[in-house]
Amino acid sequence: MTAFLLETFGFPEVHADGRPIKLALRKGLALLVYLAEAKGAVTRDVMATLLWPETARQTSLARLRRLLHRIELTLGQKVFETDRTSVRWSVEVALRIDTHLFESACDRGDFEAACQIYRSDFLAGFSPEDSSEFDDWAFFRREALRGRLVHALERLVQDKNAAGDHFAATTYAGRLVELDPLSEVYGRHLIRSLLLAGDRSGAERHHAALTQRLRDELGVAPEAETEALMSPAGSLRDAVPVTRYVKGAGVHLAYQTYGSGELDILVMPGFVSHVERAWEHPASRSFLTSLMKLGRLVVFDRRGIGLSDRVGSAPGIDVTAEDIGTVLQAAGSRRVVLFGASECGPACIKFAVDQPRRVAGLILFGALAKGCWAEDYPYALRASQYDAWSRHLVAQWGGPVGIEAFAPSLANDPQARAWWAGLLRAASSPGGISAVLEAFRDADVRDLLPEIAVPTLVLHRRDDRAVRIAAGRDIASRIAGAEFVELEGNDHWFFAGDQRPVLAAVKAFIRRVG
Repeated sequence: MTAFLLETFGFPEVHADGRPIKLALRKGLALLVYLAEAKGAVTRDVMATLLWPETARQTSLARLRRLLHRIELTLGQKVFETDRTSVRWSVEVALRIDTHLFESACDRGDFEAACQIYRSDFLAGFSPEDSSEFDDWAFFRREALRGRLVHALERLVQDKNAAGDHFAATTYAGRLVELDPLSEVYGRHLIRSLLLAGDRSGAERHHAALTQRLRDELGVAPEAETEALMSPAGSLRDAVPVTRYVKGAGVHLAYQTYGSGELDILVMPGFVSHVERAWEHPASRSFLTSLMKLGRLVVFDRRGIGLSDRVGSAPGIDVTAEDIGTVLQAAGSRRVVLFGASECGPACIKFAVDQPRRVAGLILFGALAKGCWAEDYPYALRASQYDAWSRHLVAQWGGPVGIEAFAPSLANDPQARAWWAGLLRAASSPGGISAVLEAFRDADVRDLLPEIAVPTLVLHRRDDRAVRIAAGRDIASRIAGAEFVELEGNDHWFFAGDQRPVLAAVKAFIRRVG
């Protein structure tokens, strides 16, 4: 039996029993890759539309039949199983594709093997002619795989430095910088790893290069944390934010703790997060630092998001609430104030209802109780509107998409736009976030609100462009004894705009419940 290998990281190649096969048919290569990725049968109509989207149905189906025949002639054997309506790789063929090998390595935690397999971006430099449908599919698949690579590299940098193998850490950190040259988080990973390896001259070169890129591209200077790494008087270990992992329900969750105090403050910022990149923007870092003065800060990435394991499915409310408990237990938390913003509000509500003895208080910022409109819930987008917004977000993923609605006060700030775009790329992929958004659309925790028995503070900006203030008023009205504070401004992000009223309300609340 011939063993076939499809290499798709870079321009696609076909190998049979270790020998390269020249297939001078771009649409043929596209067909082989798509069928291998599908792991099963694909209808002829779908395949024909993918390759000839502007061609009449009967013509495209005829072209598909001829293409299948020409591929098998080139490969020298029958490799397809077909019937009148579908086509697939034959189950009799020993087939491997490097994308599945890469994902399997990531799934089992063998990140070094995964990074060796990923030699270039998925189908880099390849496009079949006049096949926009295929190009769109390839784009989303490319972004998903690239997101998993970033996650693998970040884990390797952390693991190698923790093990004392700083030279290897610099190699992986260098790849991160190549993927996102404007990220100060990745730049600090590389500089820090070089310093730990004893290569100060190398660290100085990369610090100078990062400084130049930030000046040329964004018109900004490096952040204080970046500069502190290069200070002879600075403490390298003190400058390193430690990301830890805890395993819960088969998934590793990334979390961090900062500061100290009798009370913990768990912050969940919304549908997307990244525990290290959250500190990269000055306004975000300033807000989180201010919270540290009120108690020990705990932050974590939900499963499938940020530095936590990618799981191939959306984290639902019940699962996220369970993960909150897992992280709090790992952090040794006894009493916590939950700060749930936007889409993370429902999971915090669920945990407060399930574990009231562990919750000192609940703060909801810009949150909704239901993901989309209903006759008895007119405060959210209709499902069709939500889906259109979601499609727009996914289509523009990797750029600063949504910042005009999420943070109007920062929408024209080049540094904020670059930070948000980088956070999105590092935190998820178009396909991954699509599942997250779909799950939230169907969320509904209204029945839980009357069961909340812990002190609750609901904060909402009057002109919030992402979530109507009526949604915040509705939540507060359904929770016994809840305090509702209407804030000035139109930013949805809690750290954007004027932070002072937000922090003042949080401070007063924590003093009451502490």
